[in-house]
Amino acid sequence: MSRRDHAILNVNVLDVGVAPGAWTLDDVHARSFVDLDHFVDIARIAERGTLDAFFLADGPGFWENPRVKPTRALEPSVILGAVAAATESLGLIGTASTTFNDPYDLAERFATLDLLSGGRVAWNVVTTYSPTASTNFGFETMPDRDERYRRAEEFVALVTSLWESTRTGVPVAHHGEFFRVEGALRVPASAQGQPALIQAGGSPAGRELAGRSAHGVFSAELTLDAGIRHYRHVKDVARTAGRDPGEVKILPGLITVIGATEREAIERYDRLRAHVSEGFGIERLAITLDVPVSALDLDAPVPETLLDAPADQANYGGSIGFRESVVALARERRPSVRQLLRELSGGSGHRVVIGTPEQVADTIEEWFRAGAADGFNLMPDALPSGLATFVDEVVPILRRRGLFRHEYEETTLRERFGVALPGDRAQSA
Repeated sequence: MSRRDHAILNVNVLDVGVAPGAWTLDDVHARSFVDLDHFVDIARIAERGTLDAFFLADGPGFWENPRVKPTRALEPSVILGAVAAATESLGLIGTASTTFNDPYDLAERFATLDLLSGGRVAWNVVTTYSPTASTNFGFETMPDRDERYRRAEEFVALVTSLWESTRTGVPVAHHGEFFRVEGALRVPASAQGQPALIQAGGSPAGRELAGRSAHGVFSAELTLDAGIRHYRHVKDVARTAGRDPGEVKILPGLITVIGATEREAIERYDRLRAHVSEGFGIERLAITLDVPVSALDLDAPVPETLLDAPADQANYGGSIGFRESVVALARERRPSVRQLLRELSGGSGHRVVIGTPEQVADTIEEWFRAGAADGFNLMPDALPSGLATFVDEVVPILRRRGLFRHEYEETTLRERFGVALPGDRAQSA
């Protein structure tokens, strides 16, 4: 059932946008990031452009400096419920941590939303490494990376079994390292059988988990060559696990800053970062590289010795996937730290395109046709304006090039991703 006839495009809704100055624009107000109408407006724009899904990242704690930009404040499934009621076809992807949730409760919440939305839901699986979040849940110390991923593997398998119980009626009897569950969900199965799975980890363990169980992978590669390598690796893991590699969609993050001309786009980028000191980006980069800020000279490349893997990867506090992407870019192009920060949009860790609608479309086409991506998780600089510009000016170009749909055809998110509905494999075997 898997297919690759056009790119998948989700919008990663980072409140008022990924740019730290997005909140200064006229189409948002001081409380937009906690205003359901703001999120519904974004969803309606996305559906107008026939985008695949509305994607919500999340971390159960402060993860942005509130002096620079708003942090996520509303619980994702509540936002997605409002979006589901206001849309008909748009997919709904919510993030929830395997470190700080209970499997039965999470399975029930997502199954409920999937049923009521007509089968449009996916769960974005994250393991969460934030010490800020861990203290909210009474953890004196964070579990190391190996333990978090062992827990994640068991968590995902258990949630999947609980979702299957909505179709089969067979209770789950699970006695594992981290969880003991005996029972079945009360929620009936949705139109797509059960939610799809997205995996956001870019570490070696995350790629393995994604290849074995995910239907979509939110990745962070910054160069085409790195994207191709990552794409092939995850597809190979899926193939080794006995899966159809076409059912695992690779979806890198893509930050877009769009102007009628390249100069206009650059001016917009600079305007949206005007109030942010370079120290903000350097601090983010230092955390990613696991080095002191003092080791980074703005006008010199990152020293080669600082690009080696962290000495203690098990307890490294950042994202291994982001780090690998940044290191690959730093080694390939040898930019100064100042140039690197611009490439990273101040340390965001995702590829940035600053240019015209045609230039944004060119990047999407290049990565899609080269086998580096099955689509993208779009991260507009500002919301809703950056998304509206993408929908009105980039989507028509992609349609003319045969890279994107003109209208929705599938009713469920699994079908739109080209993923078999539960039970299809057994019936076709």
